[in-house]
Amino acid sequence: MKIVKTVEEVRAQVREWRAEGLSVGLVPTMGYLHEGHASLIKTSVRDNDRTVVSVFVNPMQFGPAEDLESYPRDIDRDAELVQLCGGDLIFNPEPEEMYHDGFSSFVDMTVLTQELCGLSRPVHFRGVCTVVTKLFNIVKPDKAYFGKKDAQQLAVIRHMVDDLNMDIAIVGCPIIREDDGLAKSSRNTYLNADERKAALVLSKSLALGAGLIRNGEKSCDRIIDKMKEYIDKEPLARIDYVKIVDCGTMQQIKELDRPALCAVAVFIGKTRLIDNFFTEDL
Repeated sequence: MKIVKTVEEVRAQVREWRAEGLSVGLVPTMGYLHEGHASLIKTSVRDNDRTVVSVFVNPMQFGPAEDLESYPRDIDRDAELVQLCGGDLIFNPEPEEMYHDGFSSFVDMTVLTQELCGLSRPVHFRGVCTVVTKLFNIVKPDKAYFGKKDAQQLAVIRHMVDDLNMDIAIVGCPIIREDDGLAKSSRNTYLNADERKAALVLSKSLALGAGLIRNGEKSCDRIIDKMKEYIDKEPLARIDYVKIVDCGTMQQIKELDRPALCAVAVFIGKTRLIDNFFTEDL
């Protein structure tokens, strides 16, 4: 397993693999890897002959008041995890390698990016679509792997690949959780002990919503109201959104008459966390 910093180094290695007839998987990440990322890497290693893991904190997907500078970084720790999981190459570029002086081309999307995280993070998905497109063009993988915790991101990337006729299979992988239910996230490291305990309100509110659906509740408004009521009881929690949306369009729905995503974004102290479930998984 090796770490490379430049586009040409990645391309040279992939050309060698292709000349040997090997398949290539890509796991795009922003680093500070955890068990959730490990599950993506292991799935790629299982599915492909070679696996590339990108580790790049993408400045384009952070808004001006967001945590770009404080976002955790530890490439040595990341390299240990990638090697343990069987990955073959880490692409760890500097921002200047990905966005040269005068860079002015972007990949954007409407509809799917206008709800959920797109409302409070208006530049986020343009940054995601642009950097993922660049990674796809650099690595040219057969398959790329993304976690279902970032459900809107997964839907956006699948839609982008379809719209732009990219010859890449997008694989969504299950959410990996702590023993107490908290979804694994690099941002969990921001939480102090009290905030860590309070953060369980996300998974518990989702469990409440899922229980209502299993018991036959079809009204999205009633489900959302119960979930918000539960979250509001936690003093350290501040709701960004609690919504139920169509899986295909990411637009809000009123009744559970189709496959849907129930998603929450909650600030615990200053840290914004997300979690979700798909109704078809219940």
